[in-house]
Amino acid sequence: MSAYIARRLVHAALVVLLVSILIFAVMRLLPGDPVLMFVTSGDMLAASAEQIAKLRHDYGLDKPLPFQYVDWITHVAQGDLGRSILFHYSVTDEILRRLPISMSLGITALLVGLIIGPIIGAVSAVKRGTWLDTLLTVAATIGITAPSFWVAIILIYVFGLKLGLLPVYGYTSPLTDFGTSLQQSLLPVLVLSVFPIAAAARQTRSSVLEVLQLDYVRTARAKGLNEQTTIFRHVLKNALMPVATLQGEIFRNVIAGSVVVETVFVIPGMSRLLVDGMLSQDYAVVQGVIMVVAVAVVLGNLCVDLIYGWLDPRIQYT
Repeated sequence: MSAYIARRLVHAALVVLLVSILIFAVMRLLPGDPVLMFVTSGDMLAASAEQIAKLRHDYGLDKPLPFQYVDWITHVAQGDLGRSILFHYSVTDEILRRLPISMSLGITALLVGLIIGPIIGAVSAVKRGTWLDTLLTVAATIGITAPSFWVAIILIYVFGLKLGLLPVYGYTSPLTDFGTSLQQSLLPVLVLSVFPIAAAARQTRSSVLEVLQLDYVRTARAKGLNEQTTIFRHVLKNALMPVATLQGEIFRNVIAGSVVVETVFVIPGMSRLLVDGMLSQDYAVVQGVIMVVAVAVVLGNLCVDLIYGWLDPRIQYT
């Protein structure tokens, strides 16, 4: 197991390194100049060529690209993601301030999907061929295909504008006001959890139907075990293994969906920071956020693999 984890960590480091090279190159290939954006957005509209050149030197943008990359990745390895060109704040500190907001919404959505999705899928499989199975299957299909912004707009219109039950924007820390924080988080979490619930339900239904045809399930029923005991004690554990593998994909979709959710609901999370950085072409901000996301996704996939081995002791890591 230790050798497998070490090998996977080496692979993870290579993936993160490739991501760093790709995002560094892509940001430099985009049209526009962050220094000129900084000049035109501040009180330096009449900045001379010497002042602009000094700004480029201060941020290391006058060096050849390979030297810029080496400087940046060296600081990243030391935990320094750089400073914002436009606003001068430390990218590391800003990400650490916003990361708990994004993590709280994303983890809550994942947990909701991991709890509700398998229950819906198991019920759909047990009631196969009935109207309930049809209803749940159609709902899961819509949940998988529905864009996050479309779901968000519908929920805002229904619960915010028409019914007036929930706030439709903003974020309050639960440490400041738990009640307000709960109300403001309900709609974003609901939007983020739509895909995890639907994907887990579809996968669980397929897995349960497959496991129900196995010999040991027939043996359990022949021994006189009731249907509820057979499903929960013998079927679900094996049926949930593919669902555990699916969590890596679900996690990536939650991260992608959080960009839309934090923008629509005006939540000051890490994804909103990424959007603002891209709009202002703030190299350090975009590169820093994507590096953090890449590390989170890679480690999340490693955790999924380990959980899969725990669920199925027959799997041997070599």
